[in-house]
Amino acid sequence: MTILQLVSCRGWSSDAYWAARVSVELERAGHEVTLVCRRGTGTRVIDRAREAGVRRIETLELSSGVKPASDARDVAALMRALERADVVHVHRGKEHWLAAAANRLSRTPRPLVRTRHIVQAIRPHALNRWLYRAATALVVTVTEAIRRQYLAAGLLADERVVALPGGVDALRFRPGADGAAWRRALGVGADTALVGLVGGFRVMKGHRVAIAATASLLRAGRDVRLVFVGQGGLEAEIRGVIAAAGLGDRVSVTGFEPDVPAAMAALDVALYPALESDGMSRVLFEYLATGIPVVASRVGVVPEVLEDGETALLVPAGEPDALAQAIGRMLDDRALAATIASAGARLVQTRLSGARVAEVLAGHYARLREPGAPGRDR
Repeated sequence: MTILQLVSCRGWSSDAYWAARVSVELERAGHEVTLVCRRGTGTRVIDRAREAGVRRIETLELSSGVKPASDARDVAALMRALERADVVHVHRGKEHWLAAAANRLSRTPRPLVRTRHIVQAIRPHALNRWLYRAATALVVTVTEAIRRQYLAAGLLADERVVALPGGVDALRFRPGADGAAWRRALGVGADTALVGLVGGFRVMKGHRVAIAATASLLRAGRDVRLVFVGQGGLEAEIRGVIAAAGLGDRVSVTGFEPDVPAAMAALDVALYPALESDGMSRVLFEYLATGIPVVASRVGVVPEVLEDGETALLVPAGEPDALAQAIGRMLDDRALAATIASAGARLVQTRLSGARVAEVLAGHYARLREPGAPGRDR
C-alpha cells in the first residue's frame, strides 16, 4: 500500500515519535510510506525522523490555528497527494481537518485514519460529529482509556475505534545490551543497586516520588543509587530537591543520553512512577524491550498491558513507601526480577513492538480499502 502519515508537531513529541516509528515499521513490511511534517521543523522533527529511519519525508505548512491562505494551499497539495495514496493517517487536529477537507473536495477520496495520543475528552459538537462520523474511517488510540473517551462521547461506533498500545523499536531496544561501561562511568560499583528513571523532567513523571522512595531505602540500610536520565524544565527544581534531602552522593542526573539502551541495560530496576497517564508511555515499553525488571505506577496504559507480579510490579501512583517496598522486593528476590524481566521482553515481542503495531495497523488499512468499508468513498 501507499500510505501518507501527517503530523503537525513543532517538536519531537510522542505524536511525532509514533508517526515516525510506525512509518519505519510499515516501510520494513513492504509498504510505501511518506511522512508529511510541518514546514520549518527541520532540527526538531524532520532530522529526528530521519535518524529514526524514515526515508520519505515531505512538508506542508500545517500552520497553527486557522490560516485561510496557507490552509488552502495545504488542502490543494493534499488533494494532489490523494491521487497516489491508498490511505491517509493523521495524528493531530490540524492535519485531521485539512485531510478531511481535501477528501471532501477530491474526486479520489481515501480512507482517513486518526490516531489519538492524549487523554483529553473530545467534545461531541456538530463539527466534530461530522469530522468523526462522516469524514473519518477509523480512530486508533494508544490506550484503552482514550478509546473509552471516544465511545463515551458517542462520536463513533465501537468497531471504528481501536486501541493499539506499544510501538517500541524492538531492534534498538532488546535484551542483551551492555550497560557495564555506562554503569562504570557513573561510578557505581558491582555491589550497589542502581535504580533509574528515564524521562523528561515534568511533574507528572514522578521524580519527587522516586527521590522519596530512595531516601526510604537508604534509611533502611540498603546500598542503592538512583539515576535520572533526561532533560526538561523542572531539572533545576529536582536538583534542588535532591540537595535539600542530602542525597547528592546517592542521586545522579545525567541529562541527555545518546545511548539510551545502554543506560537502561545498566539498571537493576527501572522505574515508571508516573503520577498520571502520559498517553503512549514510550519509555515504559523501552524498559520492557530491554529486558530489565520494571516497577510502575498503576496509571494510563500500565494496568491495561501489564500484570502485577508477572510482567512488572505495580504500585499506587504518588506513594513513595509503596514504591520503595516494590524496589526492595525486586532487589531481594533476583529470581523474581529475572522472571519479570523476561516476561516483559516477551510481551514486547508478541504484542507491543513497532513491527507488531504496524502489522495490525496494515490489516486495518487493508480492510478500509475494501468496497463498502467505512470512509471508503468519502
